Amino acid sequence: MLAARLHLGAERRLELDEIPTPEPGPDHVLIKVEAAGVCLSDVHLIDGTLTPLFLGGDVVTLGHEVAGTVHALGPGVTAAKVGDRVLLQAGERREEQVFTRGVDYDGGWAEYALARVDTLVPIPDDLPFEQACFIPDAVSTPWAAITATAQVRPGEAVGVWGVGGLGAHGVQLLRMMGAAPIIAVDPLPGARDRALEFGADLAFDSADAGLRGKIFAATGGAGLAAAFDFAGVAAVREQAIVCLGARGRLTLVGLTNKPITITGGTAFSFFQQQLRGHYGSEPEHVTELVKLQRLHRIDFARSVSAVVPLADAHKAVHALEAKEGNPIRIVLKP
Repeated sequence: MLAARLHLGAERRLELDEIPTPEPGPDHVLIKVEAAGVCLSDVHLIDGTLTPLFLGGDVVTLGHEVAGTVHALGPGVTAAKVGDRVLLQAGERREEQVFTRGVDYDGGWAEYALARVDTLVPIPDDLPFEQACFIPDAVSTPWAAITATAQVRPGEAVGVWGVGGLGAHGVQLLRMMGAAPIIAVDPLPGARDRALEFGADLAFDSADAGLRGKIFAATGGAGLAAAFDFAGVAAVREQAIVCLGARGRLTLVGLTNKPITITGGTAFSFFQQQLRGHYGSEPEHVTELVKLQRLHRIDFARSVSAVVPLADAHKAVHALEAKEGNPIRIVLKP
């Protein structure tokens, strides 16, 4: 089968390899991949910003956002049947450690992928694979950040910094939850327009010298109850902190290895503000989102920026890295 694989070592490279189709063992199934998302984390794995922690070797098939059909069952598997439409959780727990699909073991940038049966999530017949595949991570990460880490309540004023793959869904989910007002901040005009289309009440340029004043004016002088850094940029964090109100909290969703700096430390303490780290999501966040989609509470059709053949994985990675067309999610199709 064809697979897009990351070769680690002195010189990292993404290669299209012909490899044997795997066979499922006990507690596993073989998935015929119908769609797989291209995430900025994949780009960072290729460029060396991220490195697998638990990979047993120096080659891995990328892809942690995967949807398809059950193609074959491992010995004794009864919890699934051939033909089931499913998406795959982005990882699996082994004892006390979470292993990430497409990072610590082979993922879904391939014609077929192995999956432990307890990582399968059934999807409704009317949900296209191209929209289902990125629910784990691109949607579940902001959902978990909003509901679990930030614990946003209806009527709270919120700020969203970065309206890319995570932030665009963050705006949509905050709208569904009743946050108000929702203020999006992004340097790109196209991203700000998208934020308004997805449900933001206001969208400001991060380069606007009067940004803080505009946010406080929009919140009746109170400031933000919750802010989200979906960009993973150090300057964003400093900017967002000064827009928080009393007891406001900033949740860090985007990843960066840069230091966290709070320039106004006294004010941060006086107003009892909080900084909360966030990473990924839990399995229940994915199942919650599938339930919401099944009831048509949320729609991911606008999130599919392009569908690209697996053989053109290099082009998809470049398009995301270069922000060609300001994509939300580029999807690979074997």
